[in-house]
Amino acid sequence: MGKFIIISACALAFAAASFAAGGKTMWTFDKDRVGTVPPGFARAAGGWRVATDPTAPSQPNVLAQRAKNTDRTLNLIQVAGTTYRNLDLSVKIRVIEGKSWQGGGLAWRGVDAGDYYAVLVNPLDNSIRLYKVANSWPTELVTAELRQVGGWHTLRVVMTEDRVECYYDGRKYLDRRDSTYGKAGTIGLWTRGDAETYFDDLTVQAR
Repeated sequence: MGKFIIISACALAFAAASFAAGGKTMWTFDKDRVGTVPPGFARAAGGWRVATDPTAPSQPNVLAQRAKNTDRTLNLIQVAGTTYRNLDLSVKIRVIEGKSWQGGGLAWRGVDAGDYYAVLVNPLDNSIRLYKVANSWPTELVTAELRQVGGWHTLRVVMTEDRVECYYDGRKYLDRRDSTYGKAGTIGLWTRGDAETYFDDLTVQAR
């Protein structure tokens, strides 16, 4: 996969992205400088930095969220300039620690840093939850029980029109319709509160 060449300010969002076959865009973070926010990513809250991890699915780097914030804080980072409506979005995720919250997830159809759809996996209560976030406050749409173990796992969302399907390690756990956010918007990653989490191989494809 080749490195994408920035040809305009609008292309900043893809500065750290590699392109795969079939129109997929992937961010591996492997060429980004450790200790920095990846080029083209906009941090809304949290301690987001590129870090090394010898267990990373793609070596050597990951995107890490290591801030320990309050329960009300949504640690969000968005890929600036991305505009996806119907999409297939996935990321590899590894839980590090957290007392009140653990895990993390994906965000999409972002209007801004306070309004978007989001899915979260949380090993503390063995759940996967779909939210609509408005004014930086999440409202749960649907939840399912999800037994989790350590190591890396794949979280995936497919949204077509108003239908959202959420998968974990290839198995579908959530299927819900919602029309709150109907327009194309940004994609991103998030954790909540004190959840410290590693992410790798963020991948998106328009549908």
